[in-house]
Parts: sequence; structure tokens; C-alpha cells
Amino acid sequence: MRLEVKGVEQGYGKKTVIRDIDFHVDPGEVVTILGPNASGKSTLIKTMCNILQPRSGTITIDGVSILEMDRKEFAKIVGYVPQTTMFFGHSTVYDTVLIGRKPYTEWSYSTEDINIAADAMVKMKVGLLYDRMVSELSGGQVQRVSLARSLAQNPRFYMFDEPTSALDLRNQLDTLKMMRSLVKETKASMVMAMHDLNLALNYSDKVMALKDGTVYKFGSTDEVITEKMIKDVYNVDCEIVDGPRGKFIYSYDEDAIVPAVTDTARSDADTGDNKK
Repeated sequence: MRLEVKGVEQGYGKKTVIRDIDFHVDPGEVVTILGPNASGKSTLIKTMCNILQPRSGTITIDGVSILEMDRKEFAKIVGYVPQTTMFFGHSTVYDTVLIGRKPYTEWSYSTEDINIAADAMVKMKVGLLYDRMVSELSGGQVQRVSLARSLAQNPRFYMFDEPTSALDLRNQLDTLKMMRSLVKETKASMVMAMHDLNLALNYSDKVMALKDGTVYKFGSTDEVITEKMIKDVYNVDCEIVDGPRGKFIYSYDEDAIVPAVTDTARSDADTGDNKK
């Protein structure tokens, strides 16, 4: 399935947040949306998930507008994990993840639904927490439960808003590695809004950078994530280093750099020759 966004504009009240958004997502791709705070990343994700209807423009899946799709069928195709997930009432991890199978059920969950939910919990490392109340979990655990629920939904498009924001370093790497592998194996697609440029650089196939609510550039990761883009979009100086274990963005603030002590200055200080 191919998802296409053409000429989309979105906003709140009289304020326009994003405009003239054009890009597409093909099967097996991981596409990351980058941009500073308030650039419209979350608004775009919500619009693509049909939570917000676009003011103008179209969003289609295989040529069919998402506005015309049956809600239940749409839920089988698009799985959404927001930046902050709220759980109401008393719900265990198991019950919460099993909700991801709701689009596929009529009256009750089948053995297949239960097995799929259990597999999703194991993949997201929350299997041992199956009987814990979600309200008792840490922020990182709650985020992994939300991702597990999305896995259980088994959509063709995973839409994630800051999916690693509450995860520690190990779980960030494990989660993105697992999700990327899943997308490649199943020919699904993943669209995620992120702040971490290094994770985006190493786990994305394509990147769209937003600036002032519009597309600064969309293309392959290497084409978009450049020192120039980071300066133009984030107003941050950086160097992109290509090492034996991949690329890494080294950002810095010129005003905060402490000048290095030269060998000559150090020698003068040691011998007392650095006279006024």
C-alpha cells in the first residue's frame, strides 16, 4: 500500500500550523518527520491518522481518500501511537494490548487474537508485566505497552509520535531495530515524528524536515540530514561524522566551546615563562 499526502494544510482556529505538505510512503519504508518544536510534526501525524481532517489537500491510501474509509477498516490499516498516552480506569497490560485486536473482532477475542497480543508483548519486552495495572508502570513501560498495542493491531502503516521519548538508551535502540526489521519483513510502513536526529539518521529510509510549517526537504536520509539542513532548520552548528559504526551528528554551540590549551601555553605556564 502507498500513502500519499498532497497539498495538505492544517491548523487550529485561525492559526495555520502546516501548509503545502507533499510526500509519500511506500511499502517497507521507514519515514521520519523532523523539525523543531511547534513545526507541525504532531499535527501532521494526527491529520494522517484521520484524527484531524485537513483544511485542504488530500491524504490517500492506494488512491482512496482516508476520509471515505470505514472507521473499522481504517483501524486495520493505520495504527497510531501518540506522544502521550492516557489510560483511564483499571486496565492490565494484557487487556490494554489486546485492545489492539478490536478492529478484527465482532463479539469476543479468538485464540489467534490472544496469541498475537502475547507475541506483541514479548517483542516490546512487557510480557512479564502482563498482569500489572498500566497505572502502576513507569513512563517508559507505558510507552512500550502502547507500542505493543499497535503491534497487536497489525496495521499496514505504523504512525508514531515520538515513539522513543520515554525510553532509555538500550530500549530506544532495541525498539527501533525491531520495528525496522518488522517493517522490512512484512512490507508494512512506519512514519514517526522524532527529535533525535541520530536515531533518525541511522534507522530511517527517508526523512521529511519541516520548517515554519512547510516542507524544507523530503528525500533519502543522506539527502535530507545534512549539516546545512540542521543549521537552516534548527539553527545549530554541527558536524556529521562517518565512522566505522555508522554516521553520528556532533552538534555544538560556538559560544560554549572552551578554547583548548596549546602545548606552548601549557609549557609556559609550567615553567613560569608566561610573563605579562
